[in-house]
Amino acid sequence: MARVPIIRIDTTLIATVQEDLRDRDALELQTNLCALLEETGANGVVLDLSVVETVDSFLGRLLHDISQVSRLLGAHTVVVGLRPAVAVTLVELGLQLNDVRTALNPDKGLALLRRLIDEERRNGRPRTI
Repeated sequence: MARVPIIRIDTTLIATVQEDLRDRDALELQTNLCALLEETGANGVVLDLSVVETVDSFLGRLLHDISQVSRLLGAHTVVVGLRPAVAVTLVELGLQLNDVRTALNPDKGLALLRRLIDEERRNGRPRTI
């Protein structure tokens, strides 16, 4: 079973996938992220998938679900480190991931997350959808 460590830095949760995820592992990641969002009140999630080499429709849908659930819990999500082959597979599967924010690497993902949170604060929008 894949273990996905989730660390908190300030108000951001960072989940780093260590190996390809099976369905059960991906569901556990979603459950753990939701619990930590509720517990910590974090307003950002960075999901690092840089080691993931294969993806199927279930994992693709789960990425969307994680992003949506996180948003409902008041946090933005940025998926980082997608390999080109994984990105191509997601497109070929025809998955609608329009609401999933992505960045090339964790540094760019954190910068995007900061911009999203700052923009939301400037516009006075609530933290949830």
